[in-house]
This record gives sequence, C-alpha cells and structure tokens, in this order.
Amino acid sequence: MYKISVQKRFSASHIIRDYPGECGRLHGHNWNVKVVVKTKKLDNFGMTIDFKELSKILNEIVNKLDHYHLNDIPPFDKIQPTAENLAKFFYDELKLKLSKHNGLEIDFVEIWETEKYSAIYQE
Repeated sequence: MYKISVQKRFSASHIIRDYPGECGRLHGHNWNVKVVVKTKKLDNFGMTIDFKELSKILNEIVNKLDHYHLNDIPPFDKIQPTAENLAKFFYDELKLKLSKHNGLEIDFVEIWETEKYSAIYQE
C-alpha cells in the first residue's frame, strides 16, 4: 500500500453552541488539516497522485472555510463546528473530489485546532 499526505493551514472562528465552558464563546483557531490518501497501484508516472493536484483539491475545500465564522457555513450552521465534525467534513468533500481517481482512497483526515489537540476521521 502506498500512502502520501498533504497539509494546509487556515484560520476560522467558531462557537460550540450551548457548551458550558470557554468553547461556548466566540473564539478562533489557526487550524491545520492533513489528508492521507492511499492506493495499491501507482499511476503511469509512479505516483499515488501528484502532490500538487492533491494540494490543489485540499486548498479548494480550505478556501470555503478560511477566515470565516464556521457557524455561518453549511453544514456547521446545523451541526457543531467541532474538530471531529470538521475532520468528517473534509473527508466527505475530498471523497467527492477524488472519486475520479480509480483505486485512490482516503486513509484518514486529521485536523488540529491547536498544536496539542487534533481529531481524526476515517471510514
């Protein structure tokens, strides 16, 4: 199995609605998101997928969130904008965008809201 990863950073604010602590107040993070994709077979160039292509795809998703208030952006206007839900959001968006690449699968998505705290989503 071959695996590669790319990472991006973005800034966004959020509120964990009805949370009884500090996270229930408006605050922001400099988020870091990492996607790891895998395949059993390399393409004609000997690649899983070109790093630049995967990076471009991830950047398209990041641009939907960068410098916004997450609670205002679907689906986070309905679900809590937690690191866990953000990881799944990125996973689902990437899955749609990568569907044209035969044999390429997402291994996992990890998102950090700080240097110490991260959440991972994988199927």
